[in-house]
Amino acid sequence: MQRLLSPPLKALMGSPCLRLLVPRAAPRAQCGCSCGISRPLRPGQYSTVSEVALQAGRGTVSLPSKAAERVVGRWLLVCSGTVAGAVILGGVTRLTESGLSMVDWHLIKEMKPPTNQEEWEAEFQKYQQFPEFKILNHDMTLAEFKFIWYMEYSHRMWGRLVGLVYILPAAYFWRKGWLSRAMKGRVLALCGLVCFQGLLGWYMVKSGLEEKPDSHDIPRVSQYRLAAHLGSALVLYCASLWTSLSLLLPQHKLLSPRFKSLLATYWAVQLPETRQLLWLRRFAHGTAGLVFLTALSGAFVAGLDAGLVYNSFPKMGESWIPEDLFTFSPILRNVFENPTMVQFDHRILHSTSSPGEFPFLEGPRWQQRLC
Repeated sequence: MQRLLSPPLKALMGSPCLRLLVPRAAPRAQCGCSCGISRPLRPGQYSTVSEVALQAGRGTVSLPSKAAERVVGRWLLVCSGTVAGAVILGGVTRLTESGLSMVDWHLIKEMKPPTNQEEWEAEFQKYQQFPEFKILNHDMTLAEFKFIWYMEYSHRMWGRLVGLVYILPAAYFWRKGWLSRAMKGRVLALCGLVCFQGLLGWYMVKSGLEEKPDSHDIPRVSQYRLAAHLGSALVLYCASLWTSLSLLLPQHKLLSPRFKSLLATYWAVQLPETRQLLWLRRFAHGTAGLVFLTALSGAFVAGLDAGLVYNSFPKMGESWIPEDLFTFSPILRNVFENPTMVQFDHRILHSTSSPGEFPFLEGPRWQQRLC
């Protein structure tokens, strides 16, 4: 391996990107006579204009240190954990059919739950005015209502906690100067996505509270809004986790982009295992996209209660392909609104994405062969 890499690496050592990695000796100033003797610079003396500019701006420019990056990375790691908790809690809320128990939305007012019998009766009377109680839960007792109300209440309060975990530390780190310019843009985008999540959640719940005189079906939220709510939460989780790991595991930043491209090109030509790793990276991106589509498809299944249509696997009833896949018109409408087609698509996506994860078990073996 050493003999294989030595000639190309010697050629690369002369490139400017590698010279930047070599520490330079301390600058020396001329003594002022014609002898050409140089002496080290005294404190406060600079050899270039750029060094003077850096020293002059030392009091006003706050560069993020490695310690600050680690703190920010750990904070974003905690943020991604809270988002994962919100997704899990939202799934439990959906399974217990509690999402429509709170029929209004107030950012501050609803943080205080009912504390006495009178307040609970008033809250229950508000719920009785909406379709879910009239069609599905008309015989519900106050004790049963309290259970589903607390489930939705816990989900909403957890969402507020997620917002505080993002926004308050972000403001503190911004003020302390611990965020680079690029990181400021990412943090702003993440905080904006958190706020968007809260508004989208209420927009989703509102669709299940609307009166539909021509329909006697079980009241449920729009499957489109449910998929958007889940999809944005997954994007928020992945973006927070990715940014966190890029700060906590920054080894790839030690080399300049030009050197990394040269080195990657050379390795791709010389080592077949590296080409396999590049293929594995592309395959990982495709598999991640497929898993994301599977999750969104699951949101459509939940929104339409499509999982109750066929309860056998791998066949759907007595056949592999049901006859009622294309009941609606136009045909594209079946993909999003026909419960049979939605369940069929979800099965296909799940059966495709699950085997796609197996090749990643070979990653450590390729690394051992490279070393």
